[in-house]
Amino acid sequence: MSVQDRKERERAGRERLIVATARELAEQQGWDAVTTRRLAERIEYSQPVLYSHFRGKREIIGAVALEGAVELAAALRAAAARAGEGTGGAGGPLPRVAAVARAYLDFAARHPAVYDAMFHLDGGLAFAQEDTPEPLKDAFAALVEAVGEVAGEGVHPAQFTELFWAALHGLATLTRAGRMPAGDTERRVELLVGRFAAPR
Repeated sequence: MSVQDRKERERAGRERLIVATARELAEQQGWDAVTTRRLAERIEYSQPVLYSHFRGKREIIGAVALEGAVELAAALRAAAARAGEGTGGAGGPLPRVAAVARAYLDFAARHPAVYDAMFHLDGGLAFAQEDTPEPLKDAFAALVEAVGEVAGEGVHPAQFTELFWAALHGLATLTRAGRMPAGDTERRVELLVGRFAAPR
């Protein structure tokens, strides 16, 4: 391995460590607890080293959001695949839509700080634009793959998916804020899928 290759690997390793540490700290204590000083202390690097990777907290939030998008896309596709296997394809698309809805809400509940980085905080990332980063596009594509097929005649699958996503985001956010009882989540998913995504 060349010196340059080694330096690049070390740099990538430091970036992964910074992002993982920021995530861990945010999940434990919230994003207000994530400062460059605290991160530098935790990873045992100086703040200038940290700034050589990220210009500040905003970019770190963006990196966590992109990592979360990759994980969310994988979770959604895995849920859809499992639902398809479980029904042998005989149940139509609704079991996949319901499984994807549950996976989305589960991700939001299990990773609140990552979810905040993705959808509530300013990570400097563009959404729904030409320069939207690929991981964000792919996470949305994973939703479209499951939900778009129940959009109905003459309805744009991506726009239909945006509305379904908005409903899921509302459920995730309101439940976490204690505005809706968490124990009713499964019933809400059934209602959402049954009323919103039923074939027309």
